[in-house]
Amino acid sequence: MKPHNHCANCQIHHRTNMIRLGLNPADTAYVIALAGNPNTGKSTVFNNLTGLRQHTGNWPGKTVARAEGGFMYNTKPYKVVDLPGTYSLLSTSTDEEIARDFILFGKPDVTVIVADATRLERNLNLVLQILAITDKAVLCINLMDEAKRNHIEIDVRTLSKELGIPSVPVSARKKEGTDKLLQAIEEVATGTYLCSPPKIKSHSKKLNQAIETLSKKIEKIYPNLPNADWVAMRLLEGDNSVMKAVRSGAIGNLHTEGPSILKQPGQR
Repeated sequence: MKPHNHCANCQIHHRTNMIRLGLNPADTAYVIALAGNPNTGKSTVFNNLTGLRQHTGNWPGKTVARAEGGFMYNTKPYKVVDLPGTYSLLSTSTDEEIARDFILFGKPDVTVIVADATRLERNLNLVLQILAITDKAVLCINLMDEAKRNHIEIDVRTLSKELGIPSVPVSARKKEGTDKLLQAIEEVATGTYLCSPPKIKSHSKKLNQAIETLSKKIEKIYPNLPNADWVAMRLLEGDNSVMKAVRSGAIGNLHTEGPSILKQPGQR
């Protein structure tokens, strides 16, 4: 854990973007996104956090169902949004696009990533993709009872150290570990725990140079962007939704139309 001075108001969620994404964060201290692969028990974790204080609807302009709920912890109101279960955030499907856009543009105060303890290595692909977008995250290692039954041991402390975020073992069906998960969520939300995920560079030298060059240009225009390298990578890969967001200024702030580092189609 890397502590720093507690601040009176550590909210990072983007209120305007949240509203555009169909969520009203009014009367909420912190917004929590719940992400994870399908079949990790994410819905059970969601139910354990929110109890009966939840409701369902659809994402704006989509036929994909959205569940959201709330809970109180240490006198502070939290709102939880259950994102669609996805294997990646590459925006190749509607579910992936919804999950990624909420994390990228909504800037939830904490993203809780639910992983299956019996298939942890497979689940880490999504974990690393989320950590490339946000460093305010908690890894919820669910199905620990199944892992124990299959004689699988997980070094949670080392995993936390390697990922730079809290890792909490949970057996959601047995309602075990929820109290520690809530504590970890609060610590990340308030800044008591300062996350420090590693910046992974496994590309070729030429690609790394291209990412670095483009990233510097992005940071000049959007100096407060925490994930310029990731945005640069997505631009180089021709990600249409990220291109659109950079052109319109949405990548930095939806309040204003920001300047563009990309020319609109047809411009010279």
